Amino acid sequence: MMARAPPGPAYVMFLKDAAGPVDEFVTRFGGDPDWVREAQWPLCARWDNPMAFVGQFRLPGDGLRMAYLFMCGDCEETWAPEVGKNALIIQPGRIPPFITTVVPSWDPSPGGGVPVDLEPACPGDLDGFESRMYGSPAWLQDEEYPPGGPWSFLFQLDACSEWCPLDLGERGVGYGFISGDGQEGRFLWQCI
Repeated sequence: MMARAPPGPAYVMFLKDAAGPVDEFVTRFGGDPDWVREAQWPLCARWDNPMAFVGQFRLPGDGLRMAYLFMCGDCEETWAPEVGKNALIIQPGRIPPFITTVVPSWDPSPGGGVPVDLEPACPGDLDGFESRMYGSPAWLQDEEYPPGGPWSFLFQLDACSEWCPLDLGERGVGYGFISGDGQEGRFLWQCI
């Protein structure tokens, strides 16, 4: 399914040195989620265990909205957007029907992790698969939007970059999307 028009220009992601505590509700990798609402920790569809938190992404627009990326670390098929082995949770939003979430029984410590700087990129400056937010995806293989669209492109993660926290196969690239109504997220990845 074709994507809606991107929300603006592309921004290349760079890790930024955190001289002190990381502010809440910023785009970052690692740590524990800064939940906008009650925690909605996704469970792996295969093992029924909590997925690993990868990172969070501040969404554009009015009001505070976040996307939280999770992935099962011990599963195959984590590349597929709707099998319950990865999750892109939107808050406020709704949980996709193939994802089960729990309120954590453990005590997550909001914050931490490594913040991301977003630097505007001129279209000619994007030379491939670098990690980015907004703009358009650079597909490693064929175009592959999640089913049941329309979907807006949110981010792309290059697993070849030294700071990418994901194992996405050989030279893999991950892609995050938001549903046309802005209420659900999907994540998929491709490799060579």
